[in-house]
Amino acid sequence: MENIELCHCKKVTYADVERVMHEATDLASVTAAFDEVQAVTHCSTGCGGCHDKIMDVISDILHY
Repeated sequence: MENIELCHCKKVTYADVERVMHEATDLASVTAAFDEVQAVTHCSTGCGGCHDKIMDVISDILHY
């Protein structure tokens, strides 16, 4: 997948999300993975408009 910017407010890219997930300790669910990604990248803490897009990407990575 192309390294697109998912969170414009915090400049978080697909590669950033993927990197955090590879280093994460708790990937039991999409929600837990999102919490981990958000803690590291601060995505979806600005306007919040990227939340669903990031959840979709996390789900895709988990189920790939």
